[in-house]
Amino acid sequence: MLNQFLFVYGTLLESGNEFALYLQNNSTVYAKGKFKGRLYDIDKYPGAVDDPDYEYDVYGSICLLKNPSAALKHIDQYEGFGIGQPQPYLFIRKLIKAVTDQGLITCWVYIYNLPITGLHQISSGDYLTYKEDKKNPSDF
Repeated sequence: MLNQFLFVYGTLLESGNEFALYLQNNSTVYAKGKFKGRLYDIDKYPGAVDDPDYEYDVYGSICLLKNPSAALKHIDQYEGFGIGQPQPYLFIRKLIKAVTDQGLITCWVYIYNLPITGLHQISSGDYLTYKEDKKNPSDF
């Protein structure tokens, strides 16, 4: 049986994104979560790299997919992964263990699959907060 949980941490959390809307209509938010890794700013979207030995986390939400096979196939297109996508894939979909208030949950996540050299690391691990802070910089 296909895993029915998907960890999202970037543009799939944004309102106004057609794929986020698709996900909203085809899943329910199960829990907030995090996993060990690094998050990078890749201009219009973030990319996460999982690293179980890293001291910081990537934060996001875990969605319970209503029809995992159909939903993942649809989201794969958006993430540049799978049949018909250019090689190397922009992202790869893999299973990770995310930490939640309910304990560890095994879920799918899209991991950035291209070189990270020269990319800005989002040290907070929280893309939506980072993006908001970029729009409204404080005057320190």
